[in-house]
Parts: sequence; C-alpha cells; structure tokens
Amino acid sequence: MTTKKTVIVTGASQGIGAGLVNAFIERGYNVVATSRQVSTSNAFQASDKLALVDGDIGDAETAALVARTAIDRFGSIDGLVNNAGIFLAKPFVDFTMDDFKKLSSTNLEGFIHLTQLVVRQMLTQKTGGSVVSITTPLTDHPIAGFSASVSMMTKGGINAISKNLAMEYANQGIRFNIVAPGVVDTPLHKDNPKGFLKTLSPMAGISNVEEIADAVVFLTEAPRVTGEVLHVDGGAHLGRW
Repeated sequence: MTTKKTVIVTGASQGIGAGLVNAFIERGYNVVATSRQVSTSNAFQASDKLALVDGDIGDAETAALVARTAIDRFGSIDGLVNNAGIFLAKPFVDFTMDDFKKLSSTNLEGFIHLTQLVVRQMLTQKTGGSVVSITTPLTDHPIAGFSASVSMMTKGGINAISKNLAMEYANQGIRFNIVAPGVVDTPLHKDNPKGFLKTLSPMAGISNVEEIADAVVFLTEAPRVTGEVLHVDGGAHLGRW
C-alpha cells in the first residue's frame, strides 16, 4: 500500500507505540511519533517519513508542537493514535489524589489537548480522518482480585468521549474508535510472571505487539467503522472463564 497520509502516534518510544510507528511506516504513512524521550529511545531507523517529538503529552505545549510538526513537515494530519497512557493498580482506598492527577494528566488531558488540535486540522482539510485510542477491557469487564479502579475511571472516560465524538463528527467523516488490548508482551509486564498473565483470558495466552498494531491499522483504514470498541484480549471481555 502506498499513501501520503500522516498519522500521529503518542506513547511511541516502546511497546505498542513503537510497534505502531513501524507498522504505519511500513504501510507508507508519514508518522509523527511522540513520547517523553522518544528521540533517545533508539526504537526506530531514521526515515524521511518519520518525525520525533519529545515531551509530556499531558502538557498542552507538547500537543501543540506535535500537531505543528505534522503540518509543517508533512502537510496534513489524517490519523491519530492516542496510545500514551499510564496505569496504576492498587486497592481503591489506597489511591491518592496525586495518583489521580498523574492518571488524569496523561490519560485524559493528553487526549483532550492533542485530539482537539487534530480535529481542528481535519475540519480544515475537509477530508475526514481517524482517531484510534488505546484503552482496556477492564473498564467494563473488571477481573476479581485485579484492582485498578481509578485507572479505569480515566480509561473508561476515553471510551465514553470517543463514542460521543464519533457521533458529533460523523457528518464530517472523522471517525473515533477504540482498541482494547488484554495482556500484551511489552516492557510494562517485564516483571510479571508469564504463567499468571496467561490465565487472564479464556484463550490462555499473551498478545504480541503486532496483533495490537494490526487492529489499530484496520480501524484507521476502515471507512465505515466509527464508535467501535475492538477487543484484542483473547475473549476476556466475554465473562468468567
């Protein structure tokens, strides 16, 4: 496939984010990749199709720089993947307001800052576009003994706003979808026992980054799909197993 479209990927320095950057480049997209230290991550080969922007996505100035880089370097913004996110697991009564502020800054404020800029640009271009955000099946399908309520409050908020935005901008051809991965083999789980992780879905396995990237690319390119939550979780969202 060849394309001259430009996609932004947040949280791009490792794991799912890095896999997404490479998948889009392989498909011919221009990519703006951002994370706190993406320029020193050594996750990518230099390419004239790739621009790297360092910064905290919870900071409005970072979002502005990312959007400006896409437009100045490549001339358009056609897709956004809100992959950046932080996750904390602990009993509800142990969450602090500092925890909440950290979760909200990255997971919610980061979404708002950059997605607003992207939608404004897409409205100007009048050629539609795609926004795919990464959340988790745990927002609506919690697992007993796995406590992450305040984290899920923020991720569930992204699910809710994405469905509302899908309706708000349907007439403009701007689509909003969700990919909800289960356990994925990324640095996030490097210290977790693989045997335990495999029990967290009825298909009894761990997803790889490429499987998540394939789901994101599909939604980015699916012209009639909007407001969808695509679970890539080995069936974990179906219920007890």
